[in-house]
Formats: sequence, structure tokens, C-alpha cells
Amino acid sequence: MRAFAFNCSPRMGKSTTALVLNPFLEGLRDGDVEVELLYAYKLKVNPCLGDYNCWTRTPGKCVQDDDMSLVLPKIRDADFVVFAAPLYVDGMPGPMKTLIDRLIPMLKADTELRNGHCRHPTREETKHAKFVLISNCGFWEMDNFDPLIMHVKAICKNAGWEYAGALLRPHGPALSYMHRKGYPVQDVFDAARKAGKEIAETGKINEETIKAASRELLPLGAYVESLNQGFQKAIDRAKPREA
Repeated sequence: MRAFAFNCSPRMGKSTTALVLNPFLEGLRDGDVEVELLYAYKLKVNPCLGDYNCWTRTPGKCVQDDDMSLVLPKIRDADFVVFAAPLYVDGMPGPMKTLIDRLIPMLKADTELRNGHCRHPTREETKHAKFVLISNCGFWEMDNFDPLIMHVKAICKNAGWEYAGALLRPHGPALSYMHRKGYPVQDVFDAARKAGKEIAETGKINEETIKAASRELLPLGAYVESLNQGFQKAIDRAKPREA
């Protein structure tokens, strides 16, 4: 089996997103899944032109000559598709949305009724992959992820993917800080790795594993105080020094 994963954080391998994504991918490998990881911010992927040439003039192929010509065949052949990203303004970062917009060549122009809803059928060469979302958020509460999850589930229905679950990390900056300072957060990474193996072996993530990866790291009040202190220090450092 093959997994194709995207790290959609602008901080790429140094991000909190990577802290959760990387052990998850190791868990997939533990389950004998071949994994390929790409960084969205390193790819040259232009926005969709909205001209429908991929449905009419060149069916299944975009007329744009960019990195999507390499990415699309890999997604079509993946058993698991993993998108990992920080939460930006209640949703996904721009490069992740651009990648998803450019997946339209996987679909056919025809409109069909699927469970009483208009959809486009996928092309024969496209596998019905399992989709996994990994995300982290600067805010403390879990419900900040609700709009993103709703969006991703809708995307899965349109793309013919099976939504297999999400690993969500609230108050992500705390995880990064505590990891750097040696606080006991290894259990979060262990849970992420376990989630990857569960997906590989059963196609879903155990609810207890999800809770372990998302567990509270510190109380709400203490987190807000630490955030404000951290940004105030950054503001003070950025101020020009008096001559």
C-alpha cells in the first residue's frame, strides 16, 4: 500500500505540524505502508484557471505545466492521502487549498446523483483512497477545528475519498515549547505514531488514540498567559533600540 502526504505548513519540517505528522507517517511505515512526503511550500503549483480544459480539451490532464503534473499521478495511485496543516483563519492555508483545487482532473465532467446529491464521478484510474487530516491550532479549544473538518469531509465526498479521521492538536505552540524544553509530551508523539499504524492496519484511528494525541497540555488560563508573555517578548525584541 502507498501513502502520499503533504506538509502544508510554511515552516515545513520545523513546524508543530511536522511534530505530529512525522510520527504518524512512521506509524504508517510500521504498518508496511510505503510513504512519500512533499512540502506544499516547496511545490510550484499555480491556482486553478477554472477553464475546464481538464474535462474537455485534455480530459484528465491540466493544461498548466507545473509540479501538479508530478503530484496528480501519485495521488491517483495512493491508498492513503494525508494532508497536514496548521489552522489558518478557521480553515486551511492557501497552498493546501490550491493543491486541492487542482485535483479536479481526477473527476469527470459528467454530473451524477450520488445518495441524492450532485457529484462528479472519479476517473477509472483514480483509487478510492482513505483521507487523513492532521492539523494543529494556536487556540486552546478543540472546536476551533470544526469548520476545517466540515470542509474536508465535503471535499472527500466530492473526490470519492473515504474520510478516515483526523489527528488534531489544540494549543499547538505549547506542544512545540514543551518539546523543546524537555517536558513530558512524548505520549502525544507516541499516540500519533500509533494512529498511523492503526490507519494502516484497520483503516481508521481508535478514539482513545485520538484523545491521547489531543490531550490537554496545560490549563486554559495558563496557556493564554504564556501566549501573551511570549508575544510581548517578541514585540519588545523587535523594537528599534534607542541611539
